[in-house]
Amino acid sequence: MSFEIGIMTFGELTEDPVTGTPPSPRRRVRETIEQARVADQVGLDVFGVGEHHRTDFVGSAPTVLLAAAAEKTENIKLTSAVTVLSSEDPVRVWEQFATIDLLSAGRAEIIAGRGSYTESFPLFGYDLKDYADLFREKLDLLLKIRERNPLTWSGRFRAPLVEADIAPRADGGAIPVWVGVGGSRASAISTGRLGLPMALALLLGPLASHEETVEFYRTAAADAGHDADALPISINTHGFVGRTSQGARDTMYPYFAKGMMDNNHQRGVGFPIPRAAFDAQSSPAAGLLVGSPQEIIDKLLAYHEVYGLNRAIIQMGFGGVPQKEHLEAIELLGTEVAPVVRREVALLDRSAA
Repeated sequence: MSFEIGIMTFGELTEDPVTGTPPSPRRRVRETIEQARVADQVGLDVFGVGEHHRTDFVGSAPTVLLAAAAEKTENIKLTSAVTVLSSEDPVRVWEQFATIDLLSAGRAEIIAGRGSYTESFPLFGYDLKDYADLFREKLDLLLKIRERNPLTWSGRFRAPLVEADIAPRADGGAIPVWVGVGGSRASAISTGRLGLPMALALLLGPLASHEETVEFYRTAAADAGHDADALPISINTHGFVGRTSQGARDTMYPYFAKGMMDNNHQRGVGFPIPRAAFDAQSSPAAGLLVGSPQEIIDKLLAYHEVYGLNRAIIQMGFGGVPQKEHLEAIELLGTEVAPVVRREVALLDRSAA
């Protein structure tokens, strides 16, 4: 199984720490599509857009952005990161991603998640007390829509379907559905039992902090009769690539710190991260993928060794890194990091076989 490397964005509208002004929503959506285009041109494998329903993000309708990206790209896979499935209608989710799949000639994917931000629940009329049950039921429906058409189905949270014709169908027959997991044991086990790919989210902390999560996932998959070693696993984390280690950290830090305070919060409380803590999180044993191309190569190989990863998606530019520097980082990731990591992982996998 080849190793895939991609990027993702939330499209956050963060006040620039230098100028003191946020980008306009129009500018941010145009920059998002340009990032996808450049990522495709430099040979990256995946481009993802997150879903948030607040005025400091432009990603409330990620399928629209992914559809626009489909028209500007040729090869890169287009995914949600994540689709907050608990507060969505799986029928509409399928219809939208199947349309993207047709536009992109089979490049659409879904990462389904419960949602670490919960503003979508009251917005669409759902009760947070049903948080877990909503996800289980809606994931079940989404997978059944993928499996067959027409479909008869019933559940607690939406009207039943009786021989429902759900269209369009995917370009290639099936759309990959990953499950986003933030470290919950129960989430890892249920994902493994279903035999679905797992997308691990690692915001901050040790590089190896998800070892137990992966163990629960693979054990549950094997117990359910799946080939656990063949199931893909992704790490989704923050990072930035620069020509030098110091340059990458100096560029990323003020924007990342600003984004963590202004955008990465619930109930109005930001997350302060001093420079010393940021530098510690950039060290070889910690989770952030920030540094020179060689540092990113080394850390991605370490991730692969610890988890047996098949994919890494990096959220570069969080907090509004200027577009020029952001695109340069994407180019470095695609031209100097990705080819080396793919080659080294292929050699490691062959020697282990």
